[in-house]
Amino acid sequence: MTAPAEPTDHAEVRASWTPMIGLFLAQVLMSFNVSALPISLGGMVEDFGVAPTVASSTIVVYGLAVAALVMTGAKLGQRIGWVIIFRVVLIVFAASSLLMIFSRTVAWVIGGQILAGAAAAIIVPALVALIAENYRGSQQAAAVGSLGSARAFSGMSAFLIGGTLGTLVGWRPIFFITLGLAAIVFALSFKLRSDKGDPSIRIDLVASVLIGAAIVLLTMGFNNLNAWGIIRAEDGAPFSIAGLSPAPVFVIVGVVLGQAFFMWTRRRIANGKIPLVDISVLSRPTERAAVYAMFVIVAMEASVNFTVPTYIQVVQGRTPFDTSLAMLPFNLTVFVTATLIVRFYKHYSPRTIALFSFGLTTVALVWLAFVVTNNWETLPTILGLIVFGIGQGALVTLVFNVLVTAAPKHLAGDVGSIRGTAQNLASAVGTAMMGAVLVTVLSAGIMNAVDDHAGLPDDIVAQVDLDNINFISNDELEDVLSETTATPAQVEQAVELNADQRLRTLKIGFLILAGISLVAALPASRLPKYRPDEIPDPTK
Repeated sequence: MTAPAEPTDHAEVRASWTPMIGLFLAQVLMSFNVSALPISLGGMVEDFGVAPTVASSTIVVYGLAVAALVMTGAKLGQRIGWVIIFRVVLIVFAASSLLMIFSRTVAWVIGGQILAGAAAAIIVPALVALIAENYRGSQQAAAVGSLGSARAFSGMSAFLIGGTLGTLVGWRPIFFITLGLAAIVFALSFKLRSDKGDPSIRIDLVASVLIGAAIVLLTMGFNNLNAWGIIRAEDGAPFSIAGLSPAPVFVIVGVVLGQAFFMWTRRRIANGKIPLVDISVLSRPTERAAVYAMFVIVAMEASVNFTVPTYIQVVQGRTPFDTSLAMLPFNLTVFVTATLIVRFYKHYSPRTIALFSFGLTTVALVWLAFVVTNNWETLPTILGLIVFGIGQGALVTLVFNVLVTAAPKHLAGDVGSIRGTAQNLASAVGTAMMGAVLVTVLSAGIMNAVDDHAGLPDDIVAQVDLDNINFISNDELEDVLSETTATPAQVEQAVELNADQRLRTLKIGFLILAGISLVAALPASRLPKYRPDEIPDPTK
């Protein structure tokens, strides 16, 4: 009788996908919460009688909590054990949803989002660590890819479901969905492979304060470049420093604190102590290239997600539901591509896929710059968004996979914290920089057009505040001009001029993004050449 063949070292044991359903829904939970907040702002303003800027602070405090605490959250997970702390923060997230549902004042809502952000700061690295603990090989690649697709899926569903609920019922029922998701994920967490943690790990409080303060200052600085001023302090700035805007000062101080964090961490490692995050996961050029590429990808996605809704809602005066429909081709394409791209890992190296994908995003952005019109739902524009979505979905999954496969399993939490920090900071930078660029280009374009337009006399121009030019709809512009001495013919000329300059600004914005996408080929060219069967064992 022939003895059964011994399994080879390369045989892959297939694990159950049930635990991954819970991890996928955990990513959906976080992303759905973030996407639901913009939809809820109008209802909050009406319910609590506060200004839109106060209501929008819920988005800011969530992002700040995640960005500031994610590295500390990763170390807590390593100390306590990922499964245990994962369950604890799911309860915290559920509590934040209850605060949102039963809130009596806007302070309750802000508190709820601080709790949600603190919970997400631990969930972000936990997802990576738990995937590394529960899956290997091609299953791990597929599991990591699903996190990228979950972000796109939840953003798409939040706009559709949230927009419908917000219109028919109100904003509070939206957070019954996050409450239900938290409960489902908590139940599924008992399917995860358990770990005991390492009580000997100590949290570096100095590094925690340094990186937390750096991220908060960088995020606040970039997010407020428009409102507070790029260089000179504007009226909306909370204070000025010798006439300078606090926004660039925050950015500079944030960069200095970030450098201090790296210096402190290197010194701690040299002394044989456990750092807040093990920067050895960025020791090789391929890993640093993956982080640079991830930063560019997320920043580009944030720029497009800012530009398109701003143009549709503010300029065209359409609803958030209309915006979700217009963005559906892009979000759906990112979702599908992020899920399917892992099938190509067997045939092409990360470097090849990245260069091809950045080529797609560059071509798509140049195409959009030439074909976009004031009517967003044209076939050429939709095709451009689809091609951009293909490149975007492939890249988000790819670079994250490179980081995960390159690091030992015990450093998966550190990879997750770096991912969370890079994504949150890149999102803030992408949104803020694109906003600053668009407003600056629009302002310069309108002032030049006014100087060259003989139909608008100086006395009419003098009655309009050209120092505070922004994206406004034609109806809003007509309301402003109605308070001047402009004739109907002059109003019509001004509206036409504004529409032309807005479209020109949008095209220039897409071209700038295309240039950034093209430059990103440099870090992408340093990604590894290996294929899945050639991936080095990070434990050796």
